[in-house]
Amino acid sequence: MNSRLVGDAMNPSKPPQSNYQSRIRTSTKLLYRWHGWWAAATLLMCFGPGFFWHRNLWLTLLAVALDFAVGVGMILATKKFIAEMDELQRKLFLDALAIALGVGLIVGVPWTVMDVYRVIHFHANFGLLVILMGLTFLASLLYGTWRYR
Repeated sequence: MNSRLVGDAMNPSKPPQSNYQSRIRTSTKLLYRWHGWWAAATLLMCFGPGFFWHRNLWLTLLAVALDFAVGVGMILATKKFIAEMDELQRKLFLDALAIALGVGLIVGVPWTVMDVYRVIHFHANFGLLVILMGLTFLASLLYGTWRYR
């Protein structure tokens, strides 16, 4: 097969994609979709009982089950995404994930204990911990990528 036919027919100056690049692009799009679906299911679970179905127990349990099921799908999509990465990308991703998990544990556990014993004068909000872990993951991944350039 002629290599000129492999590229983009609409843009001949665009180089053809390798099989690896195609797999990563597909896996990344799937990962974004699953994360979006999970965020939507989580919003429905959090705000549905108060705004849409007025604390109906069965609808709330259904929303929790939906959030759980979509969360499992998101985990499987992330696992597939990690499996598609090359060795260096996987190392950077897993290092950033380890740092984010560690920060979540070393900040979250004492924060919860301080809340239980009323050392802090506000409620320890789990959402803030998730945001902290996400920002830590992003910063660690960016730093690791910068370091290996």
